[in-house]
Amino acid sequence: MIPPFRIQGNPCQTFAHGTAIAQARPAQSLDGQRMASEDIDIECISAVTVFVTDMARTVRFYTALGFPLVYGGEDAPFSSFRAGTGYVNAARGQAPTTLWGRTIVYVSDVDAMHRRVLAAGYTPAMAPADAPWGERYFHVRDPDGNELSFARPLTGGAID
Repeated sequence: MIPPFRIQGNPCQTFAHGTAIAQARPAQSLDGQRMASEDIDIECISAVTVFVTDMARTVRFYTALGFPLVYGGEDAPFSSFRAGTGYVNAARGQAPTTLWGRTIVYVSDVDAMHRRVLAAGYTPAMAPADAPWGERYFHVRDPDGNELSFARPLTGGAID
């Protein structure tokens, strides 16, 4: 069981590459019809939870990369790290045995973050690169194989 903790402040801010959430397209069903349910806006992703086998090692990894620990710790079964207005949670359990996905974290300076990862003794999968979809990014895996992508929109890029 994951213990509860209180989120303080606004868990989501209006940020979608400079576009207000209210300007997003209405929810559509798979057949392209507008969903007829209540008007509910998807505001943001509050947290991503990864499963880890060694919490102490995980806490050292995420704090070394600059994620402030806000709940739990090295001996806890569950820890939470601040990631902008959201969280990266770590729960003790089985780490993934295959690639399950990727958590993309926007940072103010991708190249500086890459240098921080290297200085902390971790090996990114690649050097920072400019992607055709309009982001500068690189990937690194945490000690249990959960993949993080650190990125920033390029000025004038496809998603800007």
